[in-house]
Amino acid sequence: MPLPRLSKLEMQIMEALWSRGASSIREIQEAFPERDRPAYTTVQTTVYRLEGKKAVRRAKKISNAHIFEAVVSRNAAQRRLIDDLLGLFGGRTQPVMAHLIESGKLTLNDVEEAEKTLRRMARKEKPE
Repeated sequence: MPLPRLSKLEMQIMEALWSRGASSIREIQEAFPERDRPAYTTVQTTVYRLEGKKAVRRAKKISNAHIFEAVVSRNAAQRRLIDDLLGLFGGRTQPVMAHLIESGKLTLNDVEEAEKTLRRMARKEKPE
């Protein structure tokens, strides 16, 4: 099953679940900073949408509260977002890399780590 496309609020809710583990809707809502905290009903509706997308599931019920847990991993969700972003550029990475460099968000350490990964991937692809 392909990974679902997640909105910004859905990603924030997933981040709360990845960080805190299984949580109730109230606990998820309280994970947001107080000044940016969405209404309880907004979080509830969004969690139910995530459940429909099979990104979260009900793990258990404590009294009246359902406890939800992430089904989709952080890594998988991030990869999907990156693939979607690159799709906006026709799959070309150069415009994204140029922006990261120009904005100062790509450090020399990031480039060195990327080079290590590229070397490791190249070694795996060489025929034995």
